[in-house]
Amino acid sequence: MSLRVSILAALALILGLPFALSLARDGQGLPSEGPRLVVYTPHVQQIRWEFAHAFSAWHKREFGESAVLDFRTPGGTSEIRRQLAAQYIAALKQGKYELVQTGDGYEVAMPPGTIEADLFFGGGSYDHGELKRGVRYVFAGAAPDGTDLELDVPMSVPASFSQPELDELYGENVIGPQTLYEPEQYWIGTALSSFGIVYNTELLASLGLPEPEAFGDLTDCRLLGSVALADPRQSGSITTTFDSILGNAGWDEGWRLLRAMCGNTRYFTNSATKPPSDVSQGEAAAGLAIDFYGRGQAQTAGRGRVGYADPAGAVYVDADPVTLLRGGPNYELAMRFVRFTLTDEAQALWQFPSLESDREGAPPSEATGEPLGPLRYELRRMPVRRAMYDRYFDRFKDKVVPFEIVSRIENPGWRTGVQVMMGCFAADIAEQTRAAYEALCDARGNAAFPPETLAAMERAYFAFPPTPVDAEGAFTSGEPVERLAWTESNYRAVRNSWRPDGAQRRAEIYYTRWFRERYAEVIEMRDTREPAGLFANGPSGEPGDDA
Repeated sequence: MSLRVSILAALALILGLPFALSLARDGQGLPSEGPRLVVYTPHVQQIRWEFAHAFSAWHKREFGESAVLDFRTPGGTSEIRRQLAAQYIAALKQGKYELVQTGDGYEVAMPPGTIEADLFFGGGSYDHGELKRGVRYVFAGAAPDGTDLELDVPMSVPASFSQPELDELYGENVIGPQTLYEPEQYWIGTALSSFGIVYNTELLASLGLPEPEAFGDLTDCRLLGSVALADPRQSGSITTTFDSILGNAGWDEGWRLLRAMCGNTRYFTNSATKPPSDVSQGEAAAGLAIDFYGRGQAQTAGRGRVGYADPAGAVYVDADPVTLLRGGPNYELAMRFVRFTLTDEAQALWQFPSLESDREGAPPSEATGEPLGPLRYELRRMPVRRAMYDRYFDRFKDKVVPFEIVSRIENPGWRTGVQVMMGCFAADIAEQTRAAYEALCDARGNAAFPPETLAAMERAYFAFPPTPVDAEGAFTSGEPVERLAWTESNYRAVRNSWRPDGAQRRAEIYYTRWFRERYAEVIEMRDTREPAGLFANGPSGEPGDDA
């Protein structure tokens, strides 16, 4: 285990390097005098600019001096989390901690300044929850008997609100099956995000398609090569979206929906912001998007050329949190910022028109009498506090109440499966996936096509490979003890089979080859009109000897 930790520590130095190389600060007229908070964030420049100005003004009013938000933007949410983990591993390796014995174990304390950042602001609740889980580290010889201690070290620390304060700010801590803040305050929700469909009305009309209302609309064969998707291995938000689709549709139908949607893709990108931008520019007809990206593009494009839809009854709504980082330089100042994000002044930034566009209609702040709203940019996000909808809904740019449209179905927690399997059946072999789906669509649209061959094509395209495992339940490329079918009841066993060192990568190679072979069979059946391959006679899904 010590060798593994040493390798992780070396990787930490490498993975942490992008932080040091990408610490560009947002200038452009932002406050520069006063106490400074270093904030890691995936938020776009408009959000950073508005919050920097508003927080500085609020801090000066409340504490007599301006304050500076020093934003660092080294990547998306998942990338920031991975790089933070690298920083914490490096700090532990350098001995920047104190082991504190508690009644039932140990806690790891880190002094202020252990890492350079105070806050992680933005992204989904999943990644912020992973900060609470933290990094696993082996403390050599630290147990009373001289043996090693292996502990999980959280990368976050709780905020310090009282429960009456939280009740006053949030009311019930729930939206659909999700929470608005982590019950122990390891993350605090500041805004809400939903996940839906962004679409280009002109391109859809040219394809003879109506505006989409459900995720299943993106599987229409007329959209072949016209759907823009992000790679779930690179985007935490899109992973959440796919997981939500599976939860709402159910295991079997959900995976068929994702497989068909992937068959229509134009590309898989590593950025969740690219699909709505490309849809706006006419590079794609439709795609999945976070609500504020989709609505923002609809506003920018103008003339009704771009639209955004929250599929009725299937909308996943998630908190967009802020987290206080363990070992950050200034907990007190960081906690002030967390409190600020829940004021009317901060909540109004998310959804009100800019004061540049409509100062006269802006309601005044109860605290200052000054008009509420962003100075320059309209952010098109949904506030997290229910009171904002009660008091100011007529001021909102988007007349949407997320507490009303949210799906009541809990995300099933199949994220790892989404990332691994979608990489293998789609993102890593996108060209073959698209070609096979095109072949399937060709056969479906040909009334003279032999129905038994079409049925075999359907089975082959939508099939999943069995997972060979050894006696310990680990994936094996040798003689298997058992082959686990990709079913809801087997999901955890299959996922756990990837956990031994190197097993996931070997499984991915095996799955990818398997899917590629099935897609080749689909195309062959289209061209020959004869059932072929593993699925000619039924849906067993058992691989041949070469699998």
